[in-house]
Amino acid sequence: MKFTLEEVKSRTFKARDAWWTVFLVDPLAGRLVVGTANRTSITPNQITWGALFLGLGSAGCFLTADWKWLVLGAVLYHLSFVLDCMDGKIARLKGTGTVLGGWLDYVFDRIRVLTCTLALMWGEYRATDREIYLLLGVAVVFLDMLRYVDALQVAKVRRQMRGELTKAIADSAATQTPVFAEDLLREDPDLDPDEIKTRTVEVIDLQQEFRSRFAWYIRVRDWLRDHRVRTHLVSGIEFQMAVFIIGPLVNQIIPVTIGAAALLLVFEFAIMYKLWLSSRDFTRALAEIRAGDSQPARVG
Repeated sequence: MKFTLEEVKSRTFKARDAWWTVFLVDPLAGRLVVGTANRTSITPNQITWGALFLGLGSAGCFLTADWKWLVLGAVLYHLSFVLDCMDGKIARLKGTGTVLGGWLDYVFDRIRVLTCTLALMWGEYRATDREIYLLLGVAVVFLDMLRYVDALQVAKVRRQMRGELTKAIADSAATQTPVFAEDLLREDPDLDPDEIKTRTVEVIDLQQEFRSRFAWYIRVRDWLRDHRVRTHLVSGIEFQMAVFIIGPLVNQIIPVTIGAAALLLVFEFAIMYKLWLSSRDFTRALAEIRAGDSQPARVG
């Protein structure tokens, strides 16, 4: 069976992804996946190992602290990330994904970030004797860890809120089972939240307060969604690319790293604030369900 580029896009590209991936990785990775899947028997795990080796090569270049080698290190890091995106795409395309493969992908990502951070910042410190590079090294590792831990915890809290609401609905005497607004929007991304009000079913909206405070967000979200870009514009991916690609390329590692760290924290605090607003919607919805209210936390 021969795979086409359109098949790769429809079956392996995420509905929403980091803007760096969408614009600077997927156009190349998609074409490489077509050739790899059609002409070779290379497995996703082998590609994952290849991504790690390129990442280690990037670290070796960073350690020299010479600008020409920094540029090569930046290029290798980008290619390493391209391979990192390819392994998952081929696994989804061929249905060959495994639990071990997912574990390797995650662990190797962390090894690549740690190794490149140590090499880049230690190399610059050794060349300049400026202790700020050591502090930046600690900050990069900490923020990379914070981003992934925070993402896992936010997802866990959202699942817990939905679970408690679902249980409360099941235990209530409600004659009609409400649905979650996020499920309706996931099924129909073009659905206007205001249109949900007209539904005959009751709707629980855990983003009601956020949308009421930031009405402009819907327009921005829709534009980004149309381009497959997630609203979390500075996530762990963009942070890594700033530190290990943009900084070395322009030979401005200190200001680029500090700027990227600040933007990452801004977006992380935004996610925490949004979660806090959701918790208020959750508390109201839960109280209304337990009180037997027939219209829990509707949209709008």
